Amino acid sequence: MHFILFLISTLPFSQDAWTEQTNQAGRFRILLPGNFTEKIDSVKTEVGPLVYHTFFLQNNDQGAENLFYMVSYCDYPASVVFADSVGLAEEIFTATIESATEAVKGALVYSSDIQMDKYPGKQWRIDYMEGKVVIKNRAYLVGNRFYSLQTIAYKEKSLNADGTKFFDSFRLL
Repeated sequence: MHFILFLISTLPFSQDAWTEQTNQAGRFRILLPGNFTEKIDSVKTEVGPLVYHTFFLQNNDQGAENLFYMVSYCDYPASVVFADSVGLAEEIFTATIESATEAVKGALVYSSDIQMDKYPGKQWRIDYMEGKVVIKNRAYLVGNRFYSLQTIAYKEKSLNADGTKFFDSFRLL
C-alpha cells in the first residue's frame, strides 16, 4: 500500500466559509472550508496499477486550526474481493498505516477500528516533525474502493472542532 502526502502551496481559505463539496466520480460528499484541488496518480502495486484520486486543501496560515485537509480514493481490481476476506481488508489497513508512518518518519500514536454504515474502517494518528505536527486519518473499504481522509495540524491545535466536522461530514453518494 502506498501513502500519499501532499504539502504544496495553495491559496489561503476561510475557516468560517464551509461548503459541501460533492464528487460524483468518487461517489462522496464532504464539508470543507474552501475548494479542493485534485491530483491523480498511478501507483504500481502487487495487485496491479492503482489510480489514486486525491482532493486536497492546504492553508499556509500558521494560526489555522488545520493546515491540510485531504480525501483520496482508489479502486482495487475486481479480482481483489474484500467482502469475502476480513483478513485482506485488515491487511490493507495495516499496510496503509505502516506506509503512512514511515513516509513521514513519524510515530503511530493510536489506531482503532471504526465503521461507516456497514463498511469497515480504521482511524489513526501519527505524530511527526519531532512531535510538533499531528496527522489524523480515517479510511474505509467500500466494496473494492478504498477511501482515505486526512487532516494535518500543529500538535497544540490537533484537538479542534474543524477536524471533527470534516471527518464526520463524509458521506457516500
